[in-house]
Amino acid sequence: MTTVQQVLFELEAPYFGHPYFVTGHALFNAVARQVSDDAVRERLQVSHGVFVSGEYGEYPAAHSEDGYAGKLGQSLPPVEAYADLFVFRDAAQRWLLESRPRDAHNALDVQQYGGRQVFASECWFGKPEGQRNRRRSVQWYVHAYLHDGGADEVVPVAEDVLDGLRVGGGRNYGFGELSVADTQTVTLEDLDYSRLADADTYELELVSPYVLSTEYPGADDQDVPWWWGVPDAGVRRRETRVVDGDDEYVLGVVDHGQCVEYTGSDPLETAVNGVLRVGSHSRFGFGELRVRPAGADRVGERVTASAAVDTVRDDATAGGDGER
Repeated sequence: MTTVQQVLFELEAPYFGHPYFVTGHALFNAVARQVSDDAVRERLQVSHGVFVSGEYGEYPAAHSEDGYAGKLGQSLPPVEAYADLFVFRDAAQRWLLESRPRDAHNALDVQQYGGRQVFASECWFGKPEGQRNRRRSVQWYVHAYLHDGGADEVVPVAEDVLDGLRVGGGRNYGFGELSVADTQTVTLEDLDYSRLADADTYELELVSPYVLSTEYPGADDQDVPWWWGVPDAGVRRRETRVVDGDDEYVLGVVDHGQCVEYTGSDPLETAVNGVLRVGSHSRFGFGELRVRPAGADRVGERVTASAAVDTVRDDATAGGDGER
């Protein structure tokens, strides 16, 4: 049985680090500094941490629950099906209510501290005139998960170990402090995969970057996997870095957020492996994948908008024929 421990951290102090996510390498090192057991440090694997706003929301259409979910961003939603794992892993946070300022919630506020540009631990929004308070604040959270490769002897990590972690730069000055808001364990084999099993074709979404080349000692370069149906235009690539003490190593990666066709033969096994991540540096959050039924647009609003445009075009065409 393969168990993962989901953790929702509250960002207690400004964060001086990566603008898209808290890297799994940073989270791993933060946890490793808190544990005394060498076996835990050797076997623990940590995902990237995705920023989540502590806002009101509703369960996405693919979730096993439906409807209004209150302040969904401040606690972990229940996980009964495979798609439930990714509610907070999508950086667009599509669970936010339509009344929430989605674009603003996808960009962290920047602050200045002694010449350092850091990301604020909360964001502020103005309120209409006439209301009691002129502003409201929304706290930032970080969603990540931990596992140990299937032996189930490392997770769950105790809350007192995870509470008070510091990530990013400037930790000695108090930056990047995290507190545990919620945690839960999920057994991957117990989840409902029927939505995938009922599909005929599939696509892969890169939830975190996939490493192709690395300068890190002992790590191997990788090719684009054979079971990716790469389009003729190729995939978007970039460079990123891993910092280990005073040393910095360059990684060449396939950037996250892209979708490619799945050309493998076992989508259910790939779905589980994608949660546990694949490729070099998977232990530190790289190579996280999500399997989706092909044709199921991950941006539901885009489907609705497209249908509306088609309706307008049909109406316009019908009107034109009538006038002639």
